[in-house]
Amino acid sequence: MCTLISALAAGILLVAYTFTSALQVGTPTAVANPLVAIRAPRPGEVLQGTVLVQGSTDIPGFQSAELLFAYAHDPSDTWFLIQTLEEPVAHGLLAEWDTSLITDGDYQLRLIVILDNGGRVMAQVGSLRVRNYTPIETNTPLPKASLQAPLVITASPTSPRATPTPLPTNPAILTTEDIRTSVLRGGGMAFGIALLGLAYAALRRVLRLRS
Repeated sequence: MCTLISALAAGILLVAYTFTSALQVGTPTAVANPLVAIRAPRPGEVLQGTVLVQGSTDIPGFQSAELLFAYAHDPSDTWFLIQTLEEPVAHGLLAEWDTSLITDGDYQLRLIVILDNGGRVMAQVGSLRVRNYTPIETNTPLPKASLQAPLVITASPTSPRATPTPLPTNPAILTTEDIRTSVLRGGGMAFGIALLGLAYAALRRVLRLRS
């Protein structure tokens, strides 16, 4: 009987320890520090394939670090380990995250640095869009109404739509008929002047012969 009670007590303690450890990984009690940061990827970025996670963990008292990911809207607050770091990183590569192994969706990353005094320092980035197998949404999708009717641009919300004003006819424009008339007039005037010149020359010759 005592052996059975001892075994049950040991089992309960093991379950409690496991549950407590899971809570510590999922929601760590940590503080922020500018020396601990995830610099890439950035919030709102679309991720495909293998993603290079860049950042820093170089902080005094560094013991180890963990890089984890979770769904962006997971009420259970469950985190999955990507990489454990045994050495501090100063503005460098933290891990290579293969996003093709997970389903498409919105995710978040968390970087936890464990200090040698037992403290924890955390950095986190969210709104990461993994799109390996689904189309990538546009940043500013058009409303459905704009896809059904043409866009009308007006000068102001209360002013009527501007319409182009037809320009008046250019009086300097010459038509083919105008050119033909001008040529005929010019030719007639030249012909008349030539006849007058011939008549004048003939008259002078006649007067010279009479004198």
